[in-house]
Amino acid sequence: MSTATLDTATTVADPGLVATIVAFIQDGGLFMYPILVVLAVGLGITLERIIYLQSVKGRNRKVWAEIFPLLTKAQFRQAMEAVRENDTGIARVIGYGLERARTSRRHEDVELAMEEGLMEVLPRLETRTGYIATLANIATLLGLLGTILGLIAAFTAVASADPAQKADLLSASISVAMNTTAFGLITAIPLLLAHAFINSMTSKIVDSMEMASVKFINVYRLAISQQEQRKPDAE
Repeated sequence: MSTATLDTATTVADPGLVATIVAFIQDGGLFMYPILVVLAVGLGITLERIIYLQSVKGRNRKVWAEIFPLLTKAQFRQAMEAVRENDTGIARVIGYGLERARTSRRHEDVELAMEEGLMEVLPRLETRTGYIATLANIATLLGLLGTILGLIAAFTAVASADPAQKADLLSASISVAMNTTAFGLITAIPLLLAHAFINSMTSKIVDSMEMASVKFINVYRLAISQQEQRKPDAE
């Protein structure tokens, strides 16, 4: 037999990765398909959240680079006009602070206004993130339920089987039943890691907005202090 013939025979004999995965899902029974749906939904939410948060991070950075020089020069009116044209989180937070600064000179009031703005921004950052952890738990529970029902069916089938075949039949049935637990864990573990990663991204964005708020408060207090120092000189 030639080498080419041997290679062809090996290729035909090897079902391939895709065929192995398909066989694994089919052997696991009915509960493999709900777990597959959970995996698809979880990955979809994960991808959407990562893209959104990366976009928010980039836009926040761009807006802050635009308005911070205006704030340091105490050009609060120009900064207000700049944030009005943006719907980014950092623009909303700073916008609340600038709006309050027009009616109150107390930095505590400005700080509270920015905290209010941050509270409005947070739900947009955390939307659907909690679903990922929930889907991971659902996948694990579906896997366990599928295994339990598979074992019940296996023991029921073994009870009426030929005694000589019981051991082989039971071991094969248990092996198939365990597929759902394995697939549930295969689904849950990446989703939990994705949930932790997205939470970390969200926390970094929130931290950056809080840092921007602190910088704005410092700039605002300095501007107020300088204005108060000029008054005696003018008198």
